[in-house]
Amino acid sequence: MTEEVAYVYAVLRPAEGLDAALGALTGVAGAPVRLVPQGATDAPVAAVSAVPAQDFREDALRRHLEDLTWLEAVARAHHDVIEAAAARTTVLPLRLATVYLDDDRVAAVLREQADAFSQALRRLAGRLEWGVKIYVESRADARGADETVAAGAAEGVSPGRAYLRARRSQRHARDESYRAARQAADRVEAIGRALAADHARHRVQQGELAVGGGENVVNDAYLLSRETAADFRSQVLGAVRDLPGVRVDVTGPWAPYSFTAPPGGDAPGGDAPGGEPPGREPPDGDAPGREPPAAERAP
Repeated sequence: MTEEVAYVYAVLRPAEGLDAALGALTGVAGAPVRLVPQGATDAPVAAVSAVPAQDFREDALRRHLEDLTWLEAVARAHHDVIEAAAARTTVLPLRLATVYLDDDRVAAVLREQADAFSQALRRLAGRLEWGVKIYVESRADARGADETVAAGAAEGVSPGRAYLRARRSQRHARDESYRAARQAADRVEAIGRALAADHARHRVQQGELAVGGGENVVNDAYLLSRETAADFRSQVLGAVRDLPGVRVDVTGPWAPYSFTAPPGGDAPGGDAPGGEPPGREPPDGDAPGREPPAAERAP
């Protein structure tokens, strides 16, 4: 018989119909999802699946985190469970690959941290996460340089001097874009201070993670009430319309992945069968804690 451990997706505020809704889901490793209570009525509960222990031991998990196919499957299942729960109740998402030895251990953690979990859920009640990414776009490209050189030649300027002129023009345009991006960041933060309950800053995304082209210079998350979210999005998108070379993407709403730590401490990391905590985020935002899978740019 395969040894199993308890994979924990999130801590939740109890709600009518939540058990049945989650029970219809398939979670990590194709396992059904269930709720683990701590015992007290109306106290926080946990969304849990039984997963093979061998896949979540420290050494095995380290290998799996390098396997993008495995990682994507786990991240999507993790995200789908949390999003389904968030549609019905307040959710405190846990890190990807948070596991405990069994349901009894999960219930014990719920009891040990009951006050912190309850406080965190009260803070998150009626609020969801929105992401804001600011990009510096490449306005002065090679075609622009070629055009500048050609224009210089038509004016009788040597190719070398025309090329230097083009390079100066590119640097100027790039510097202007960075100044505009700083101005955009200041405007967005001011809007966040007025409308958001909390603000989290993440590492900027690079390479394939930088969706839509350009250089990602701001990658932030804001915790917003349902009532203020539309106003926040409208103001943020409007704040950069007059800034050249800058693009802003607003994504959401998401479950509050960036605001998961209970007040006064970190979210629990779980315990592996070997006693080591395997609940680590994959690098560069591949876990839902960084960017929910299949995030779409706001139109």
